[in-house]
Amino acid sequence: MANLFELTNVRKVYKMGTERVVALDDISLSFEKGKIYCLLGTSGSGKSTLLNLLAGLEKPTSGSIKFKGKPLEALNEKQLTLYRQRYIGFVFQSYNLLPTLTALENVTLPLIFRRFSKRKRNIAAREMLKVVGLGNRWRHKPHELSGGQQQRVSLARAYVNNPQVVFADEPTGNLDTKTTYEMMDIITKMAREREQTLIIVTHDIEISEYADKIIHVRDGRIESIT
Repeated sequence: MANLFELTNVRKVYKMGTERVVALDDISLSFEKGKIYCLLGTSGSGKSTLLNLLAGLEKPTSGSIKFKGKPLEALNEKQLTLYRQRYIGFVFQSYNLLPTLTALENVTLPLIFRRFSKRKRNIAAREMLKVVGLGNRWRHKPHELSGGQQQRVSLARAYVNNPQVVFADEPTGNLDTKTTYEMMDIITKMAREREQTLIIVTHDIEISEYADKIIHVRDGRIESIT
């Protein structure tokens, strides 16, 4: 399979006053299209920084990150925004739903930026809510839903745009064990059915077992790939 991402000698350094903190140090790595990856490591290991670089939310201090052969670090902010809108879906630990919007309205948000008509947005969002098991809860606002249901809305929002890549940052961190496995089954099933690249960030070894490849991150470096 072709590589979707290619990282070469990527380094990320943060300046904190007079201190320099090396978050990532000489990372060379590739991600294939349609595979499920897990960035596994403890807090502060650099895994979330790596995800932010892949998503174009930050730029490397040095090195190169190519997406489909094009360097992300060469893109300006407008181009990076279009890159995320067109190619990327996000699932967050804290759900990041807008509290004043219904489940349906939250799921339609990525399609608004793609300038879909209201009718097409609603049809696509209703369909995705059915896929994640919330077909009858589309009128409910986040405070009327359980944590697991809110995360299902978040999943529907991430996948509604049919992105090529889905980033899941500690997607089950706020969920109980039973709901965690339900969410992981849904996330991975949808990614495989759509041949999407799924990149999961977690510190949980059990979650990492859902991945095709586990990238062990420690002190800003790739410790091993299993």
